[in-house]
Amino acid sequence: QGMLWLTSPACTELESHVLVWLVDALGLPQRFKTTTAGGGVIQDSASSATLCALLAARERIADYTVRQQGVPPGLVAYCSEETHSSLDKAVSIAGIGRAQLRKIATDERLAMRVDALAAAIAADRAAGLTPFFVCATIGTTSSLAIDPVREIAALCQAEGLWLHVDGAMAGSATLCPEYRHLNDGMEGVDSYCFNPHKWLLTNFDCDCFFVADREPLIRALTVLPEYLRNDATAGGEAIDYRDWQIPLGRRFRALKLWFVLRSYGLEALRSFIRQHLALAEEFAQWVTEDSRFELVAPRSLNLICFRLKGSDQENQRLLKRLNDSGRLFMSHTVIGGRYALRFCIGQTYTTREHVVEAWRLITAL
Repeated sequence: QGMLWLTSPACTELESHVLVWLVDALGLPQRFKTTTAGGGVIQDSASSATLCALLAARERIADYTVRQQGVPPGLVAYCSEETHSSLDKAVSIAGIGRAQLRKIATDERLAMRVDALAAAIAADRAAGLTPFFVCATIGTTSSLAIDPVREIAALCQAEGLWLHVDGAMAGSATLCPEYRHLNDGMEGVDSYCFNPHKWLLTNFDCDCFFVADREPLIRALTVLPEYLRNDATAGGEAIDYRDWQIPLGRRFRALKLWFVLRSYGLEALRSFIRQHLALAEEFAQWVTEDSRFELVAPRSLNLICFRLKGSDQENQRLLKRLNDSGRLFMSHTVIGGRYALRFCIGQTYTTREHVVEAWRLITAL
């Protein structure tokens, strides 16, 4: 039971150590290390991490009065049209309201337009509202689009807004040095998360959530009843991860992540990621070479969004037949008003033989 350092010192200490390792392994800013004013914590999912970031931002903008006085009116949050629906849920839970969540337009690569974000912030300020939070994404769920984090971070710093970056699946790619460009601008963000349970061989649930300054997070979530008081907490030297998340109780999630890192090692994990990326590139090439199919969005990492050159109904029928076969499973999305099939290569035991067989089945049907 890792809620307090006192109830399981090993749980707390291993979690801190493993997340410090990952800061270096992924090329993240040093201020995300627990040895600084920031730090990392393992949440159950990116949805919880996003909610925690939103609550910390809400508390900071209100000068830490929300816990006692409630949510002040007029707070506004921002994300792109491609941002995961967990932010819609988070603003509802946090009392911000979905009407106060602005969905910013995207460009031809489905990335957030910084000029549109700046215009929305200016319009809300002119209307007497209080912009306070932006969620950018490194690898959107629908198409793995990459938002321009550096430019968004500069705008947020100038405007005094909290910037959270969601790297749920794509974040694992930065384990490979050649994909560190995905972290461009990360030194200017307030919080970041990615899910090892999505593409880093770790059993669900495991989301790594980093903050540049842990004080707003802790002040937003701390509650200290008498039955939780102890000398280690009172001394201020121990980390109590109950103050970094929504629930009080927590699992020893760091143990399984430690198993993965120690068992495989960084080079084997990088090889795993690179194999999937090579397969995705090959699959995308097959799509472009078949005159019956087309890519609906530029290939991003290990996700290919494609479709038959036909009606949405034809693509829907194809997807149903593929999934009904029991030989593979794909999902769909809508990009630019067009129905698209999503082929994602990220499963632990996927080999080239599986990808070849999948393409044979797709073309046969």
